[in-house]
Amino acid sequence: MARKGPRNGAANKREAILRAATRVFARNGYFSSKVADIARAADVADGTVYLYFKSKEEILHSIFDQNMAEAIQACRKLIEKSRDPSEKLRRIATLHLERLGADRDLAVVFQVELRGSTKFMREFSAAGFAEYLELLCQIFEEGQHAGVFRKDLNAKVVSKILFGALDEMATNWIISKRHYKLEPMAEIVMDVFLNGVTK
Repeated sequence: MARKGPRNGAANKREAILRAATRVFARNGYFSSKVADIARAADVADGTVYLYFKSKEEILHSIFDQNMAEAIQACRKLIEKSRDPSEKLRRIATLHLERLGADRDLAVVFQVELRGSTKFMREFSAAGFAEYLELLCQIFEEGQHAGVFRKDLNAKVVSKILFGALDEMATNWIISKRHYKLEPMAEIVMDVFLNGVTK
């Protein structure tokens, strides 16, 4: 059996802290949470957390950065063999809600805690969200060039509309008292997005 090296051990510890922080932020709220709470949830000493992160704010940033990077990588892999722009957008929409629906704590952090202040919103909008929106924009422009989508529409605005619809579905799922699966909502969003609401 292969032994875990120091780097693997550090990576695992860092990952455990991020998972614990996601649970703590989701259940207590970011501003009410302390580093000590995260350390306790991760079953490590307070000082161990500071070996990997300078502050609670950096932990929140890291949760966002890591999950956005993973989501974007997964999206690119999912669509790499497809040539149909509509299908690409469907796959991304489904994955978007699938990932959030599979981890309620992560969904709460993304939909609620990351939006607790305009400072965070500005920082996060300038980071991974920009790359995610650019991917949607590129696919829509691809569809415009192929004659699949209307050429009179601004691709950036359309990308934000699609993201906004998916985002709202995720937020409604979190706050709803009904228990239902989030992922199927992607099909409804894409039906309206691609086909409109008129007969």
